[in-house]
Amino acid sequence: MGVLSHFRVQFYDCLYTRADALFELTDAVLCSDGPVTSLVELTLTAEHRRGHGAMYNAVNHGWLEPRRLRRLLASTPLPRAADGRIVLAVDVSNWLRPDAPTSPGLLFCHVYGRGRSTDQFIPGWPYSFVAALETGRTSWTAVLDAIRLGPTDDATAVTAAQLREVVARLVHAGQWRPGDADILVVLDTGYDVTRLAYVLADLPVELVGRLRSDRVMLRDAGPRRSTPRGGQPRKHGGVLTFSKPESWHTPDQATTCDTTRYGTAEALAWDRIHPRLQARGPWLDHCGELPLIHGTLIRLKVHHLPGDRDPKPVWLWSSRTGLTGEDVDLRWQAFLRRFDLEHTFRLFKQTLGWTVPKVRDPHSADLWTWLIIAAHTQLRLARPLAEDLRRPWERPTQPRRLTPARVRRGFRHLRVKTARPADVPRPSKPGPGRPPGSKNRRPAPRHEPGKTVKRIETLTEHVRLKQQRG
Repeated sequence: MGVLSHFRVQFYDCLYTRADALFELTDAVLCSDGPVTSLVELTLTAEHRRGHGAMYNAVNHGWLEPRRLRRLLASTPLPRAADGRIVLAVDVSNWLRPDAPTSPGLLFCHVYGRGRSTDQFIPGWPYSFVAALETGRTSWTAVLDAIRLGPTDDATAVTAAQLREVVARLVHAGQWRPGDADILVVLDTGYDVTRLAYVLADLPVELVGRLRSDRVMLRDAGPRRSTPRGGQPRKHGGVLTFSKPESWHTPDQATTCDTTRYGTAEALAWDRIHPRLQARGPWLDHCGELPLIHGTLIRLKVHHLPGDRDPKPVWLWSSRTGLTGEDVDLRWQAFLRRFDLEHTFRLFKQTLGWTVPKVRDPHSADLWTWLIIAAHTQLRLARPLAEDLRRPWERPTQPRRLTPARVRRGFRHLRVKTARPADVPRPSKPGPGRPPGSKNRRPAPRHEPGKTVKRIETLTEHVRLKQQRG
């Protein structure tokens, strides 16, 4: 209870403007009955002692200091893997706003459909989240950071800066000390894992990313052979094509593991595998010869998937070389835990109401996102204190196995035992507002969604533009 109360007091100190209204609004999200479907409905809860006007004023004009809240999140107790290391997951979740032409900063967000060829690109605000994962089958994560991607942002550069800041805060908070195992970062196919491994090489992190099944990787060239012609030594060796088993050489590690959810899992690992880099995209501004980024390639194949779906192999690349069989199993098991972050996104949207407000200003969206993250952190800290308030048709669950939604059911009873730093509201009268019958003569400007900076793809175009500027 002391850890939860300390977090609530520190969270209140992070609120600089309309602090009381924002703090009680967060409590209303945690204590409301059922999913959050409307902000104005939250003002009817007993925990929100102010009117709906104060709520709207707080969301539109409130101010929260993100840097202070980020440091607070990094100092809270974090889950760890079975070997004691910290495992971070990075992923993007979209706040869709298809009917908001007056909202700036919108991008076209990729949304998956239920059938084939039903994917869509809908305007919205994409947010990049970083969360700490725990071992075992669970839906709990510890969200540490969130950044909204803008029209001029490069996803790889933003992710690299975000991870660098998160690791620095973890080191400053004492979560990682010299001599500890490196922090493991797992990513999906949408990230350039080799580029991130090169940029973050000075940090105590190891990156494990998923690769597309149509990729081609290269082996080392091996020792140089003396030839009478001489010339430059070879940089690349043989080709390893994912879709052509005949191009695979003997793996350095091969493990077999029995799982309760996927049956038998077979993993093959090839050491010192690197991609062929080209002077395009993020490597355009690289000075000198392009580097060789070595890592370990892992192929994971399971016996079956939930729902009797046909399992396809998963290709992973780790930025660490010289892995043993136990290390290989640890990497792909940590990657499977990355899907726990999807449960957090679903809780944010369907239960806590992250995407419910129809705000126009993206800064208001950022404020509401941080309030949801603070509410989720309070649920995580209240996890060992909550009781199982189950429905008659639900099965009993052990206290340590409660889901975030079931912990939220009893948070109202825990709240009365924790610190409540918000002041009592003072009586006031509503403002005059716009005179009745008057029209709004200052329409809001409209913004086109999408990228506003064209990305240079080839080295020739890059050199031509530099000559024109110089």
